[in-house]
Amino acid sequence: MTRSTLYPPAPAVPTAPSSVWEGYGYGFLGVLVFSLTLPMTRLAVAELAPLLVGLGRALVAAVPAVALLWVTRSRRPNRQEWPGVILAALGIVVGWPLASSMAMQTVPAAHGAVFNGLLPLSTAAFAALRSGERPSAAFWGWAIVGAALVTVYALRQGDGTLSTGYLWLLLAVVLGGMGYAEGGRAARTLGGSRTICWALAISAPVVVAPVGWMAAQATWPSAAVVSACAYLAIGSMFLGFFAWYRGLAVGGIARVGQVQLLQPFLTVVAAALLFGESVEASTFVFAAAVIAVIAGGRRAIVRTQK
Repeated sequence: MTRSTLYPPAPAVPTAPSSVWEGYGYGFLGVLVFSLTLPMTRLAVAELAPLLVGLGRALVAAVPAVALLWVTRSRRPNRQEWPGVILAALGIVVGWPLASSMAMQTVPAAHGAVFNGLLPLSTAAFAALRSGERPSAAFWGWAIVGAALVTVYALRQGDGTLSTGYLWLLLAVVLGGMGYAEGGRAARTLGGSRTICWALAISAPVVVAPVGWMAAQATWPSAAVVSACAYLAIGSMFLGFFAWYRGLAVGGIARVGQVQLLQPFLTVVAAALLFGESVEASTFVFAAAVIAVIAGGRRAIVRTQK
């Protein structure tokens, strides 16, 4: 496998319809991988400390990331790319995993997944602030409608109440939106897979000591928890971002970020198929409404400043 295969170039200003559809395809693939993150996290924190789960996945994922950078003799990020890589590391390598792990102590995975439907709005906001994208008023309207839909769904699932765990989820949404937008910005020139690899590599020296100390205090978990942690590290923290950052880079951060509105419903369906949880008919009604929002948002104009 060549370096060009691992790190395909991403255009700086995605405007062609083919690039947009390519972005949606890669984005959806990433969302499929991410859809099991919260159920696997909830399974893991049943036996392990949330801090160990949140930081441990980053340390484990850093091993193949560093190996890939070394084998492919990857170039380092340049001066313009480093801020995006560093903020991506703070947001999605450290911040989001920690905050979501804390939330999964008290919030059901399905409820938390739907609440994470606010991520696309957070991502679009950071893209507007830092990535030179200027969504139109119509786009913001569709994004707010989508966020409102998932918020109503979360409140329905929680009988109209939000526990402390939801505050952790709000923090996760903010940090995740920053990490997605900043990583997507760096990936325009650095490449999606290289961006997540460097974010993991620079995080490893920071998390190795606390992870090692907590792991020494913990008892060996069950096989199911080990499998969940492996998925969180290799799937959610590593391979999923290859597709996700590629999609954001070629299709536009704000626009492709709306695909993540589907993630809560994919998580609920996956929980039903894999863990035998029941799925209410209203879930599919909300899912259909969210798909309509994504379709509307796709047609809205998102300008990119040159």
